Amino acid sequence: MRVQIGDRKVGGGEACFIVAEMGINHNGQIEIAKEMIDKAVKCGVDAVKFQAFKTEEFVSDKKQIYVYKARGKEITESMYEMFKRCEFSAEDFKELFGYCKQKKILCFATPQNVSDLEMLLRIGIPAIKVGSDDLTNLPLLRSYAAHRLPMIISTGMATLGEIEEGINTIKLTGNKKLVVLHCTSSYPPFPEEINLNKIRSIHQAFPVIVGFSDHARGIIASLGAIMLGAKVLEKHFTLDRNMIGPDHWFSADPKELKELVQGVRILEKMMGSPVIGPTPREKQERKIARRSIVATRDIGKGEKIVYKIIVYKRPGTGLLPKFTDLVIGRKANCIIKTGELITLEKLE
Repeated sequence: MRVQIGDRKVGGGEACFIVAEMGINHNGQIEIAKEMIDKAVKCGVDAVKFQAFKTEEFVSDKKQIYVYKARGKEITESMYEMFKRCEFSAEDFKELFGYCKQKKILCFATPQNVSDLEMLLRIGIPAIKVGSDDLTNLPLLRSYAAHRLPMIISTGMATLGEIEEGINTIKLTGNKKLVVLHCTSSYPPFPEEINLNKIRSIHQAFPVIVGFSDHARGIIASLGAIMLGAKVLEKHFTLDRNMIGPDHWFSADPKELKELVQGVRILEKMMGSPVIGPTPREKQERKIARRSIVATRDIGKGEKIVYKIIVYKRPGTGLLPKFTDLVIGRKANCIIKTGELITLEKLE
């Protein structure tokens, strides 16, 4: 099962599609966002992703307080002001998407509402991302899916039934281009909350491409997700964990993101084939490392082979020890020297 996102095929036997989640880690500054894009390109990710929202449309109480960690301290501020500070306009997104095109990297976003998606569609996006908070917003999913673009949906906080409802809502529109990401909606989650085995459960329950949205610190969870079959990987990204903002401290910095991409690509090679059998290099090694049936002394022509005149030694280019019963009791049809391999051709 595959979907096409921009110029990339995703799913099936394709390499994992790695997305640097910019989130609001640009702090609402275009130049920081562009620097993040530059660094993400150098790290080797396949795409970058932003969040498109109008603060007034999802924060109803301007007095609501938000508490988060930054620079090792607890920060308390107005949720409205925090998100407003990180909000990009349509012109900002047009500039950023153009910059990504110039840098030859795919770019898409999570729209908060239909109006945000309409703005993104005017600019041009290869896929639509839906955050965990909107998985159960079935009217929104239906509206998004109608555009027939590939959809990537996160499943944090969800029950299996809610995931099924979301998937069915999208597919009933006729849109089958779907990726479902396992996610834990904690920032960051404790190791015991990550439950990577849910990736297998989603894959077994639904005929969809499965991936992982990683909010954990470090790269271990993402690498584990690859081993469990994740075909899309989304990782929060920052230029510097010491920047002010709610998500910086647990996000991957450029050094860690590069290590993640390199680790994924190496691990994909290591996963290899499920078919049991020696590799081409192992076939050569077998000749060196395995043992053959060897004469312990000179064996005369016509002499019967008995246990005390054979031994098992390298190389493994003769008769393997498991064929000993084919040798014992038979007579040599020629002289076999000490240390020489005993083969069936040398026996009567």
